[in-house]
Amino acid sequence: MSKTVIIAENLSKSYVVGHESVQRERYTALRDVIAREARNFVRKASDVLHGRQIVEGDEVEEFWALKNVSFQVKEGEVLGIIGRNGAGKSTLLKVLSRITEPSEGRVTIRGQVASLLEVGTGFHSELTGRENIFLNGAILGMTHAEIRRKFDQIVAFAEVERFVDTPVKRYSSGMYVRLAFAVAAHLEPDILVVDEVLAVGDAEFQKKCLGKMSEVAGAGRTVVFVSHNMEAIRRICLTGLFLSAGRVELTGSVDQCIESYLSKSLHCQAHEFQFPKKGLDTPHIVRIEMLDKAGRPLPQPRTWDFVRFRIFFYIPIRINRGSVELYMYTLEGSLLARCSTSPDSAYSISIEPGVNFVDCDFPQLMLSAGSFVIGAGLAIPNIEWLDNQPHAATFEVYARDVFKSGMAPAASRYPVAMDHYWLIPKPGELSNRVAEPDVPQLLAE
Repeated sequence: MSKTVIIAENLSKSYVVGHESVQRERYTALRDVIAREARNFVRKASDVLHGRQIVEGDEVEEFWALKNVSFQVKEGEVLGIIGRNGAGKSTLLKVLSRITEPSEGRVTIRGQVASLLEVGTGFHSELTGRENIFLNGAILGMTHAEIRRKFDQIVAFAEVERFVDTPVKRYSSGMYVRLAFAVAAHLEPDILVVDEVLAVGDAEFQKKCLGKMSEVAGAGRTVVFVSHNMEAIRRICLTGLFLSAGRVELTGSVDQCIESYLSKSLHCQAHEFQFPKKGLDTPHIVRIEMLDKAGRPLPQPRTWDFVRFRIFFYIPIRINRGSVELYMYTLEGSLLARCSTSPDSAYSISIEPGVNFVDCDFPQLMLSAGSFVIGAGLAIPNIEWLDNQPHAATFEVYARDVFKSGMAPAASRYPVAMDHYWLIPKPGELSNRVAEPDVPQLLAE
């Protein structure tokens, strides 16, 4: 049974934030300025005597970046931490990395910890790539012998073989980041703490970083990973921690945490989705209704149900060549369907002034059970968008055992539930077997 290597118990971290007071008077007397500065001096002197943080500003406020955060991570587990900007993710990693102390609570860590929080920290612009590899590796805790042993791997990973003896100040930003990540990625600690390394670099570099992270996770090491890339989190993590405003919103499987995080960012209202209101002089999408075949509200569609999406929109003047669009996305933002009344501009529709609607019918809604994103757009084909709201709201699809397997397909792994059949040859059926002489040729192809 795996032992627990990270135990966080009621972790809290507060910071004192200073604010300049707003002077409402048009004129500030000299005595007011002197009195205010005297108060600030007394407060700062008291902070120095008591060993507290000195904060600039007339007013101070206590801000809790983390509040009562508790969780456990087992040996070999890959934990994905997700949440909006300002949720406390980076602060939590700094506490785990012992960069900052918690204000309350405690964390117990068993094993050597290496942190990859800011790619490139410790690089010196005047030194060459070779010199920075040894310098940065030493800062990150690698021995000289270990760096020499891994030097060729680091250089090859960063793809800077031709420029390894060139000062890094002459590197492009991409080369600099690649080399910095390569050094940190070749650490071999018991616990690796990683913060949003996939937010930098081009697509090829991000793919390479993700592959390296998967390799580290597959080697049985414990990884704590923060990223806004939900596909990256889902790919390498099994468990998740969803933070919101410094508090734990949810812990559990990574799929549950991702779905909870993404669904909270969009509005969902039963069978009717309202769009932002605009003026009477502006064309815009008004709302989308989800209906059954008889035109009745359908708040709980199931996989393979007939579903009608009725799109209401408004235009102030007649449009001779118009188009209405309907979008469906996964919560991660992958486009599943884009339907248009005018897939070809030659078949655009005319629209009368006022509120109109069109229906988009799906005889079998081939979406698995889970949450999806819906949106709509109004356009003059190949000319301009009149209104475009591709990520307007979330809607829920409910489970149905469509394949008679005793289980319903879940959107977290299989977003589309397409009807399909398998034809598997029975053992001994010569007509469905490849003749022996053809096997080498088949494999060669």
